[in-house]
Amino acid sequence: MVSALFVCLGNICRSPLAEAAFRDAAARAGLAAEADSAGTGNWHVGSPPDPRSQAVALAHGVDISDLRARQVSAEDFRRFDWILALDPQNLRDLRRIAPADGTARLLLLNDLVPGLEGEPVPDPYYGGEREFETVWAMVQAGAEGLVRAMRAEES
Repeated sequence: MVSALFVCLGNICRSPLAEAAFRDAAARAGLAAEADSAGTGNWHVGSPPDPRSQAVALAHGVDISDLRARQVSAEDFRRFDWILALDPQNLRDLRRIAPADGTARLLLLNDLVPGLEGEPVPDPYYGGEREFETVWAMVQAGAEGLVRAMRAEES
């Protein structure tokens, strides 16, 4: 079973959506995979996803109301095969805090989307429904790209 951790700043908007999109994409592809999400910051630890994230996920058939925010831990770098940051700053932070014995592959989620390599998934926190829909579309594309990458490694 392959595993992926999706990371943004607070773990209430983008990363729970990325986790949900990946779980959905993996299930549709018949890929046995574990997924989780976390934040580099600790402000929202224990909180559910932003109501707008919950609404957009539910509109796409995925319920994320049971998820709770948590902060990235050193163990995550050994536990997960892939750690995908939602923006370059979080990727830099992950590289800075990664333990020397970490084995996870660190990259941007959009590095798996042709034409969006190096680009952030924008933080929709200060936006509205349109921004959350944009994020959903981006993380869905990233999730599909991750499934393809995982499948390619299986062969």
